[in-house]
Amino acid sequence: MKAFTVVKGIAAPMDRANIDTDMIIPKQFLKSIKRTGFGKNLFDELRYLDEGQPDQSCEGRPLNNDFPLNQARYKDAQILITRENFGCGSSREHAPWALEDYGFRVVIAPSFADIFFNNCFKNGMLPIVASDENVDSLFKKMYAQEGFELNIDLEAQTISLEDGTSISFEVDEFRKYCLLNGLDDIGLTLKDSDDIKAYEKQRASVTPWLFD
Repeated sequence: MKAFTVVKGIAAPMDRANIDTDMIIPKQFLKSIKRTGFGKNLFDELRYLDEGQPDQSCEGRPLNNDFPLNQARYKDAQILITRENFGCGSSREHAPWALEDYGFRVVIAPSFADIFFNNCFKNGMLPIVASDENVDSLFKKMYAQEGFELNIDLEAQTISLEDGTSISFEVDEFRKYCLLNGLDDIGLTLKDSDDIKAYEKQRASVTPWLFD
């Protein structure tokens, strides 16, 4: 998993509440258990004017020009700002996969669905819970300034704006440690690989028939 330390980049808006995981990545695209290849269909029903199909190229599909991710000012955005209850609905892990594959590393919202929130950390993304007041302020400044950038410092737990203002955020210490060190569940297990090998060697000497 890619380590997360500091992300500085363009912020893009998703100015609606209760975005569910089927809107993030529609069900017809859940054909793979690989973590890549989903970015082109992120928010598919909002980005395109036709209905996307599995294994279909997105080149030449009619775009919804009112959708922010289709607008030049939000090109290459790494930070998504949205409203409450983001990631609700089904528990599909493909939702954070699609966001990360598109290029997002941070999602800022007043609240998240619990399973989606946990899945973000397991896939190298940082979900930040911010107050309604701070989210409203970020939306206003983003709409007013083309090329609006934020600096997200996980170690310091701050969102810094170009005007010098800063917003602090909370994050669980264990999740913070995992993100800073690029450790998913497999990575955490492999940190103890020497102890695991020693245990297996000891067990093999006591119960060799289990290892035949």
